[in-house]
Amino acid sequence: MFPGQGSQWAGMALELLESSPVFAERMRECAQALDPWVEWSLLEVLQGGEGAPGLDRVDVVQPVLFAVMVSLAALWRSYGVEPAAVVGHSQGEIAAACVAGALSLQDAAQVVALRSRELAVLAGRGGMVSVSAPVERVRQWLRRWDGRLDVAAINGPGSTVVSGEVPALEELLAECQAEGVRARRVPVDYASHSVQVESLRERLLEVLAGISPRPAAIPFYSTVTAELMDTTGLDADYWYRNLRNTVCFEEAARVVVGAGHGVFVEVSPHPVLTMGVQETLEDLGSDAVVVGSLRRDEGGLGRFLISLGEVFVRGGAVDWEAVFPGRPSAVQLPTYAFQRKRYWLE
Repeated sequence: MFPGQGSQWAGMALELLESSPVFAERMRECAQALDPWVEWSLLEVLQGGEGAPGLDRVDVVQPVLFAVMVSLAALWRSYGVEPAAVVGHSQGEIAAACVAGALSLQDAAQVVALRSRELAVLAGRGGMVSVSAPVERVRQWLRRWDGRLDVAAINGPGSTVVSGEVPALEELLAECQAEGVRARRVPVDYASHSVQVESLRERLLEVLAGISPRPAAIPFYSTVTAELMDTTGLDADYWYRNLRNTVCFEEAARVVVGAGHGVFVEVSPHPVLTMGVQETLEDLGSDAVVVGSLRRDEGGLGRFLISLGEVFVRGGAVDWEAVFPGRPSAVQLPTYAFQRKRYWLE
């Protein structure tokens, strides 16, 4: 699973850059792929260098998150955890498409860099709110603000995101508070997945016209169509619809579970999708498991290896020889703690 915005934090990749050659090499490749499309250095942004733009800019944070997620996927694979399928949320679909082989690294970098640059035009005109309520209930509320608010994402049975005009969002927050429903502002100043995005359509079709989607090596489940998709259709129009349409993440997750997949790994610097997926699994009565990669302020190899261990003990395949090269991959367990024999004379 590859999330959209929200998983970022200052210093999120620095420890792995120093401790993991696999991660560092893939980040270097991502930086090279982004260079033709951005005016800043990926490494300088991550280090918070003087003069480097901050992660508060949409045209910075989205390409940076893309690079971190793609590099984390390479790290998982270096330890034998190969994706049987991919699913992405909003901009996370760009990273998912790259990892699946549907877009080259160069094409994916072009999509995330140029699209986020166009999205910056909407900055200051809108916002987003996360509501802990089923989408049916949220849609009933939104009738009051017809055309001013849209359902941006459906993340789980009780997790919905709304986007649109700021005054209308403030009224929605007040409505939620009055009804005892938990809701919070998402820290963005634009309204992805709302009617405001429609003004960008022609420009996005123009700047992304040169990309060449191809058949994926790994099954790609779309959160635009909520189904397994032929990735040759991931053209400029698809990436516009990915930004404009509601993110059908819950529905896509149900399709993935129905296809028999039982271990969900969130490939991100901090887990933001796991709660919605867990809600969906519980609603389905599924025993599938959900695991993150890193956590905020825990971005080193130690935290990653804990996540790797979680995958292993929950049934996933891990190449422990790659983790501990030159050491035995398995040892005999000691005698069971309560399996004892008395030697005292009775």
